[in-house]
Amino acid sequence: MNRGFYTIMSAQFFSSLADNALFVAAVQLLRSKGAPTWNEAALVPMFALFYVVLAPFVGAFADARPTGWVMFVSNAIKVVGCLMMLFGTHPLMAYAVVGLGAAAYSPAKYGILTELLPASQLVKANGWIEGLTITSIILGVLLGGQLVGPRISSVLLSFDFPLIDTGVNTPPAAAISVLIFIYILAAWFNTRIPLTDAPLRPMPKHLISLLPDFWHCNTRLWRDRLGQISLATTTLFWGVSGNLRYIVLAWASVALGYSVTQASALVGVVAIGTAVGAVAASMRMRLDQATNVMPLGIAMGLLVVFLNFVDNVWLAAPFLILLGGLGGFLVVPMNALLQHRGHNLMGAGRSIAVQNFNEQASILGLGGFYALSTGMGLSAFGAITTFGIVVAGFMWAIKRWHANNCVRHAAEVQHLLDLARNDKLHH
Repeated sequence: MNRGFYTIMSAQFFSSLADNALFVAAVQLLRSKGAPTWNEAALVPMFALFYVVLAPFVGAFADARPTGWVMFVSNAIKVVGCLMMLFGTHPLMAYAVVGLGAAAYSPAKYGILTELLPASQLVKANGWIEGLTITSIILGVLLGGQLVGPRISSVLLSFDFPLIDTGVNTPPAAAISVLIFIYILAAWFNTRIPLTDAPLRPMPKHLISLLPDFWHCNTRLWRDRLGQISLATTTLFWGVSGNLRYIVLAWASVALGYSVTQASALVGVVAIGTAVGAVAASMRMRLDQATNVMPLGIAMGLLVVFLNFVDNVWLAAPFLILLGGLGGFLVVPMNALLQHRGHNLMGAGRSIAVQNFNEQASILGLGGFYALSTGMGLSAFGAITTFGIVVAGFMWAIKRWHANNCVRHAAEVQHLLDLARNDKLHH
């Protein structure tokens, strides 16, 4: 791996670290303001909002400018979102602006790998990104929890700048101030990313012209007999996984009486389980066996319901590792099958854009559903139960959909499975 690759890894790590820490700080900020509980649940879908709205355009934007510049601007947008949160803008609106930066960042971080590295190193490079992303999630959530905790926040608030009133006088504000500097550090790494020889493709004069192609690719993947099943499964998984961060925080607060700082450690435990499950699946599963893991999605939904009956941390930790492990084992073969079908149908770039759109729309939809449940007066236990049953029900429907395909379109499904059997499972 060349030096440019490690520069990208550093920028990605610090940007993702700050994203996950900021989520915890935003939850604490809303609690300190006495905001309704549904506001906290709405943070997740608000972050996903611009991923969905801008999905047809962000890829073209990333292709039209040097990648390091795109990533730098994306981190700058995140800093603006943090400053908005600090200076009185409603946390939901400010967090949506941070999501705008993340949406612009996503295609650039994957696209530059193909520009910097030979094809033989791409799988290894993607493995590095996945591993580093999971590490940044764990450390980011833990960092956010510690920054808003009494021990570190008291130290941060004790700093006094002569002749300057920073307005930073609460633990969440102190945490957000620190995270701004982490985003700035990530942006500095962006400026060190080398220019490549890849030709730039100008944005079309009429951005609306990007919509028909995107819609065609989306429709084509949903009509493919295996593409539709893998896309539906990964879309549901990321909808659950994206919202699980808040669900664990909410559950730990009411079931264990945990503060945000204490509960953030349990969110990290779920990520550890996901990593273990992902590694196990990559070692044991073949691409043509990917659809066999669908019952794990039903189990995930039911486990979310059973979370309500866990009332001590000694049971909670292994339970959350199991929950994360099932998710990791589910998503790796399904994601590989989706990449395989997407690459064959439309190429990797368009396939990733379609996948991002559907997954973030799922996070937006399920997050909105959970926020609506709490906003209508459901307790955390009731909202978690409803969420888990809906997830299990959707996964059962996807499993039935595939079984119906295997009966009504047996020859077509078998042909696609034969193609998958000749490909290798990659993560």
